Amino acid sequence: MNIVDIRNMIERLTLEEKASLCSGEDFWTTKGIDRLAIPSILMTDGPHGLRKQEGEADHVGLNQSVPATCFPSAAGMASSWNRELIQQVGKALGKESQSEGVSILLGPGANIKRSPLCGRNFEYFSEDPYLTGEMATAHINGVQSQGVGTSLKHFAVNNQEHRRMTTDAVVDERTLREIYLTGFEIAVKKAQPWTVMSAYNKLNGTYCSENEYLLTNILKNEWGHEGIVVSDWGAVNEAEKSVAAGMELEMPSSYGAGKKRIIEAVQNGMLSEEVLDESVERLLKIVYKATSSQVKGMNYDREAHHLLAREVAAESMVLLKNEDQILPLKPGSHIAVIGDLAEHVRYQGGGSSHINPTKMDAPLQEIMKLAGDQSKVTFTRGYDVNIDVAEENELLQDGIEKAQAADVVVLFVGLPERYESEGYDREHLHIPPNQIELIDSIASVQQNIVVVLSNGSAIEMPWLDKVKGILEGYLGGQAVGGAIADLLFGVKNPSGKLAETFPENLKDNPSYLYFPGEGDRVEYREGIFTGYRYYDAKDVSPLFPFGYGLSYTSFEYSQLTIDHRQATDQDIVKVNVTVKNTGNQFGKEIVQLYVRDIDSSITRPEKELKGFEKVALQPGEEKVVTFHLDKRSFAYYNTELADWHVETGEFEILVGKSSKDIVLKDTLTILSTEEIIPVFHRNTTLGELMKNAKTAPILQHLQSMMGESAEVGPTDSVSAEMMEAMMRYMPLRALIAFSKGKMSEDMLEQLIYQFNEAVKNKSINEDVTIGGQHNV
Repeated sequence: MNIVDIRNMIERLTLEEKASLCSGEDFWTTKGIDRLAIPSILMTDGPHGLRKQEGEADHVGLNQSVPATCFPSAAGMASSWNRELIQQVGKALGKESQSEGVSILLGPGANIKRSPLCGRNFEYFSEDPYLTGEMATAHINGVQSQGVGTSLKHFAVNNQEHRRMTTDAVVDERTLREIYLTGFEIAVKKAQPWTVMSAYNKLNGTYCSENEYLLTNILKNEWGHEGIVVSDWGAVNEAEKSVAAGMELEMPSSYGAGKKRIIEAVQNGMLSEEVLDESVERLLKIVYKATSSQVKGMNYDREAHHLLAREVAAESMVLLKNEDQILPLKPGSHIAVIGDLAEHVRYQGGGSSHINPTKMDAPLQEIMKLAGDQSKVTFTRGYDVNIDVAEENELLQDGIEKAQAADVVVLFVGLPERYESEGYDREHLHIPPNQIELIDSIASVQQNIVVVLSNGSAIEMPWLDKVKGILEGYLGGQAVGGAIADLLFGVKNPSGKLAETFPENLKDNPSYLYFPGEGDRVEYREGIFTGYRYYDAKDVSPLFPFGYGLSYTSFEYSQLTIDHRQATDQDIVKVNVTVKNTGNQFGKEIVQLYVRDIDSSITRPEKELKGFEKVALQPGEEKVVTFHLDKRSFAYYNTELADWHVETGEFEILVGKSSKDIVLKDTLTILSTEEIIPVFHRNTTLGELMKNAKTAPILQHLQSMMGESAEVGPTDSVSAEMMEAMMRYMPLRALIAFSKGKMSEDMLEQLIYQFNEAVKNKSINEDVTIGGQHNV
């Protein structure tokens, strides 16, 4: 249906019908209008798998769902750093949605991992906004290529579960733009999700679902979002305020409550009917786009999707430690598989994204399959995953005995679902005590230990030095068992790298002192220094840095070239680097490019991720990886300009294997095409004026003219360096006190006028009178 037809239809709608469209029909569907044949569309949860409820939806939307492929959660998929693979997952999700008549899949989540304690971190991509935006873009493009919409969530600054429906996230504008909105911005501009989901929380005092600055000024006007805003389920505070702010759809149904408020607001003049019409128009565009994209009789290959899930899981896992090349496992070994999680694996997160998988691969069975007759495999639970304390000593003792008898132990540990889930945050970074006791006990009798982790977020590892190998499996989806076996036996080469920093302990995290806030207020006092930005700035060594991951082969970087030694902020800078597989087996390497502003006038991170590519290489093969850097690669958000700005100066291009392992670097100069014209006033310092090429000559002339008549402090005992420092931070108004009467208030005002005119490139005709003399 075209826009003219939609507008004609809106003219035929009554006020009550318009208001009713702004709320859902029930838990998962939009409202239809039978009188005008306006259809209803279905949406379901599903960042990493379709969760369509079977039969009638219950009142909280958590009943059993239809079978669907459970892919790895976002924490794992982001660790693949593979745009193409994530897009394939999106396409598979789109096909499964079409097969079930689902028009909008609720995801992906683009919230930043501010703290490793956030209970929903498994559902979010990264601590870095650029990586987040790129992963979300790939996901959205994949789903929507199949005629199914997405819902980019949770917009915005939804970084904790504690009091999530009422808490007020207090964030300064620069931090908001550079860290917490950039991932959303990239995805909106590159992929145009059909919907964006407004978050539960307040942002700087206003609920996100009724935040006009967020939903209209930024999302619609600045970023050009063409779809609609849908509320998180139950997030709406006052429906009429949400419509006025730019939110089109309240979900789930408020069963007439929202409609009533909207009607009353229009009738009493608190809400313009024209604004309501615009909201309905945007909503109907998406409804008709969805219905026209529906494919009847769509089927998908469940086995093919399961194999894709296995491939994605393998690329998402991160080899964190491989001392003495304990991995891959050697043929003919006696392998003791120990840990309840090897049999009852945790493969997905808890809460609204809980998938009913089409099939399930347990690690123990898949390890036995690949071991075949070549290796002996024994198993014991070692602990009960449902409890924390080692009450069942028989399990622990059996684990110790089997470990003693084996050549190598593969130990499965991690976080039970009760430790991390939607709805609540973690209180610490430990795995359960009974699992720690098992690691310590086995390490006392066996030195060849490989730990396989099942968890949705970072953990502390006080036992790190007691094991030789660590494979971070994250929440790997329904094919997690096969993927783990593939990596342990070397069928596939680990190629994942961390999309988040693992701190050595919780207190090292930048948000530690401020998370989760007090009462209904959480202040983001760490500012732009989240994740690796903080660890770099404080020179704190994490347990494992952002971007870190090992391989069974080795890679060498060389020949870093930059096509412009000097460029403007409007140019595209091309950077090339050669990567070679110097090992003896096929592997994939994630090449990371960071940018550093060498001498900035404002506080900036030591480096920021601005490019990455995953490259596949056979042994001895080398490829040239190319990056393209634009203005945003060098810019910071200038709150005075209310825009992104690049300072003229030198920038360092850093290419490495992780945020800590930088192997190549070079510099270039970027020239800003946008000059910031400062405004000088009586409290502007002399140092600021001396640093400005246009005002320095005026100040130098003034100083030479005033000569020794100006007193700036006791000169006999003060060194030249101290005197210079005192002068540098002296405000202009101090000249009145230190000029022995030669500078008056009127003269100071004229002097300030001269400085402001100078930076505007205007000629200066006014005189400044000092001590009876006229000086231009």
